[in-house]
Amino acid sequence: MSEIERESMEYDVVIVGGGPAGLSAAIRLKQLDPELSVVLLEKGSEVGAHILSGAVLDPCGLDALIPDWKEKGAPLTVPVREDNFYLLGEEGEIRIPNWPMPKLMNNHGNYIVSMGNVCRWMAEQAEALGVEIFPGMACSELVYGEDGAVKGVVAGVFGLEPDGTVGPNSEPGMELHGKYVFLGEGVRGSLSKEVIERFDLSQGHCPQKYGIGMKEIWEIDPAKHREGTVTHTMGWPLGGNAGGGSFIYHLDNNQVYVGFVVHLNYENPHLYPYMEFQRFKHHPMVAELLEGGKRVSYGARAISEGGYQSMPKMVAPGVALLGCSVGMVNVPRIKGNHNAMLSGKAAAEAAHEAIKAGRAGDELTGYETEVRNGAIGEDLKKVRNVKPMWSKWGMFPSLALGGLDMWTNSLFAGSLFGTLRHGKSDAAATGKAADHKPIDYPKPDGKLSFDRLTNVSFSFTNHEESQPCHLKLKDPSVPIAVNLPTFDEPAQRYCPAGVYEVVEKDGQQEFVINFQNCVHCKTCDIKDPSQNIVWTVPQGGDGPNYPNM
Repeated sequence: MSEIERESMEYDVVIVGGGPAGLSAAIRLKQLDPELSVVLLEKGSEVGAHILSGAVLDPCGLDALIPDWKEKGAPLTVPVREDNFYLLGEEGEIRIPNWPMPKLMNNHGNYIVSMGNVCRWMAEQAEALGVEIFPGMACSELVYGEDGAVKGVVAGVFGLEPDGTVGPNSEPGMELHGKYVFLGEGVRGSLSKEVIERFDLSQGHCPQKYGIGMKEIWEIDPAKHREGTVTHTMGWPLGGNAGGGSFIYHLDNNQVYVGFVVHLNYENPHLYPYMEFQRFKHHPMVAELLEGGKRVSYGARAISEGGYQSMPKMVAPGVALLGCSVGMVNVPRIKGNHNAMLSGKAAAEAAHEAIKAGRAGDELTGYETEVRNGAIGEDLKKVRNVKPMWSKWGMFPSLALGGLDMWTNSLFAGSLFGTLRHGKSDAAATGKAADHKPIDYPKPDGKLSFDRLTNVSFSFTNHEESQPCHLKLKDPSVPIAVNLPTFDEPAQRYCPAGVYEVVEKDGQQEFVINFQNCVHCKTCDIKDPSQNIVWTVPQGGDGPNYPNM
């Protein structure tokens, strides 16, 4: 595509991604200098359409960015009133008391929110300041200058033929150039991945670790609804098969967010994260809450879980990575949106200083320094050993030792364990099918649990079917020749949207990609044991249309 001639537009800063990081950067740039030209490009049909998060929001990021957010009507209306932690067994549960937990685990002062709606509100604030926001504009390529620096992106390519060639109805898109480009694509963004590889930004850092988070919104019996209640669980149904846990958040309007996270470093390729989520809802404690209610929405998204030691270098010539493009989730707190906002603010301040000094296209080293040494680094350093402890030693030892480590980090700003390193990548952690037992999952009952394709319809996902498949195979023979005999082709199970199937055709097994179902979670790009699947952007506006995730 790069040989196509395109028109170009010049800006001071080009921002890719309308999540909390990108929007915070856009807002801060305009706060600092209303004359700066700032454009934000969002691949979803609207800002918020592709935002999926738990979410209990720590408002510290919003406090720093827009101190009068309450007066301006930010959709933070459900304060956390009650915090519960449970360890689940198949038939019952044990309440873990709050008192031994470090203060950082306390949700007092936080809010249960729809991050999609928070981002929609933030987009209104950004536009009121003069930011140009273009939804439905997927950024499919980076543009490099003659010196090798990132100088822009290609956005708005539409109507390619199914084989990727230009046809009579194709629109070539535009090049948007900036003195600096900010990538706030979220977890495993395709452009961020390219930048990390091209500039070797992961050198000296641990591999990034991931989870797959799945979420449903339920309307429940008003008699069971307890607005402001936050519940987290660990244990059943995952057991020793995988790390992970659940969340149940009571928001307003008799609705609850029900979510389930599976760490993607699991070994057993027969594991089926989506079905673990569906099975979880049949636990007596959860079933009692949901019975008589109805599911109104579904979605899924990968989560960056590596923490402090997995954050790559965040800057390269002309470009900065923001938020989950770097991986700023505090895993034990299950929170990253506040850090995403703070990262966008820090990147904006660094770019503003650079542009004011007459610079362009260089490395914004001040941004990286602020992230690692400021509030974000402080937040993540305290919990840096929790995830590697869980990966190395399992749930129970990590509960005890991780709690101790968080206490010592909080009280003494140091750890008895130093900084533990993560092991292999999540893809490399996948074991051979012959070495693991298949798992027998109960059939969904259609009341509490649902089959995958039915649930995907509740994500309101749509893709133009005549476009090229955005899920690329480096070698089309690998799924059947390698992954099927060695790993029982786990793409059939790790995808939470039923995109990948192995079917028999004319006596031969065939790998089928139903890209129309894709909810843009990126799990395939992360977990494929052969690292053969490459997630790229489809044309703008396609994908899920989450209402208030």
